[in-house]
Amino acid sequence: MKGSIENPEVAGLTSHHLAYVIYTSGSTGKPKGVMVEHAQVTRLFDATADWYHFNESDTWMMTHSFSFDVSVWELWGALCHSGKLIIPSHRVIQSPEDLYRLICKEGVTILNMTPSAFRPLIRFQADNEQRDQLRYVVLAGEALETAVLQQWYATRSEDSPKIINMYGTTETTVHASYRVMKAQDCHQVLSPIGVRIPDLTIYVLDSQGRPAPLGTVGELCIGGAGVTRGYLNRPELTSERFPLDPFSKTKSARMYKTGDLARYLPDGNLIFLGRNDHQVKIRGFRIELGEIEARLLDHPL
Repeated sequence: MKGSIENPEVAGLTSHHLAYVIYTSGSTGKPKGVMVEHAQVTRLFDATADWYHFNESDTWMMTHSFSFDVSVWELWGALCHSGKLIIPSHRVIQSPEDLYRLICKEGVTILNMTPSAFRPLIRFQADNEQRDQLRYVVLAGEALETAVLQQWYATRSEDSPKIINMYGTTETTVHASYRVMKAQDCHQVLSPIGVRIPDLTIYVLDSQGRPAPLGTVGELCIGGAGVTRGYLNRPELTSERFPLDPFSKTKSARMYKTGDLARYLPDGNLIFLGRNDHQVKIRGFRIELGEIEARLLDHPL
């Protein structure tokens, strides 16, 4: 078997070629393919480097399907930092007991999960004699109910490991904000999603597209280096959801209208408040209720 070529040059290939297309739920029953370029993926790790300091001694675990964009963070997070990647079987992922045993056995240091998947793991690790080597647990993919972490902090410190809540959308390349959770956050009713990733801009806009006053609710819109090309073969929907960014100094810059509701706190942190439409999330996957309705109407009952 031939060895790999370090940093091979491929004629005509640039950082603006597509890295992947991931499909998300569509309200009309037709899933939307989000086009993501290589540059948008690589800048995600550059922009978050000062927060995480990932390195070659880290062991990552891939708990998400390739159809879910958090897998991009898991797979390329390990490879870009010369780390080790553990890919458990589907059976192990479905069992909190087996999953935690594998985390301990393999010395996993970086774990990424949806909050709903992390909840049963919390219960099992609290009563288990084995001890993990986790440095970071990154929660993403759905809104975090902070009370879930009460049992975690009853037996674990805030720094071993650090719990990070990250908000993001497929259309802005996996993650868009970052929040280090603290034990006191367990008493909050609302979900804190923290501050923007440095090479992004997060706006909270009112119904007229104007910046909402501090502390008031508005639609969360995202501009900056993570904004993707748009939807594959869906130019009208792309124009609707990826309008020009009126606040950017770059004329051609676009932003993404997430449909999520949020508000800014005086300290610059964001609070996530839900959706402004009929989209829901189940185990991190975006589900349009309109898509389910459309499929049911298509069925010859």
